Amino acid sequence: MYPLHRENHLVERIGWLRAAVLGANDGIISTASLVVGVAAAAKSANEVLVAGVAGLVAGAMSMAAGEYVSVSSQSDTEKADMARERRELAEQPEAELAELTQIYVERGVEPALARKVAEQMTARDAFEAHSRDELGLAGHMIARPVQAALTSAVTFATGAAVPLLLALVVPAGSIGWAVSGGSLVCLALLGSIGAVVGGAGIVKPTLRVTFWGAIAMAATWAIGALVGHQV
Repeated sequence: MYPLHRENHLVERIGWLRAAVLGANDGIISTASLVVGVAAAAKSANEVLVAGVAGLVAGAMSMAAGEYVSVSSQSDTEKADMARERRELAEQPEAELAELTQIYVERGVEPALARKVAEQMTARDAFEAHSRDELGLAGHMIARPVQAALTSAVTFATGAAVPLLLALVVPAGSIGWAVSGGSLVCLALLGSIGAVVGGAGIVKPTLRVTFWGAIAMAATWAIGALVGHQV
């Protein structure tokens, strides 16, 4: 008989990890792309920095608002489902017990045993059992709008600070190349960290985020150079 132990599952991190990786990734890519694009068209480093700071503030607020709205919509749906489940448990307890029994049968439990399990789970906490096994709403999967919004805003600003710092410390004529190279390195590092924290392989996430970051910066550089020469 093995002693009981506490397992820390990686899926428990998915709520904040998704918002954190998305926020930092967007912060680096969008701000670096903006800085590179403006650097290709602008004549002074001040213009580049003003655009970069504006992009950081606007991006952080946009990420926070977007995450809050989208996750709030998810939360509203979850709450509606849970309210309906509470009502059905109060009005049709036997039908809900039969439904829970069938869920366990479909998962491979013999009908008689499934009935006993359903009865015991119902006796312990009927709502928790139905929330988890019928609706799929485990505690670590519940939508948390404020947490998602704050995480996205902070991580976006942190990521956006990288290209801005690079633009501050390099000569004006080298901003484009320095920001592009430094940001790609940071994106690769971010992809690796996200993969490790999430328990995934490192190579694919790292290549994926670096590739799309390079595409974004190349596109804004080309547009900035074209517009700058035309104007």
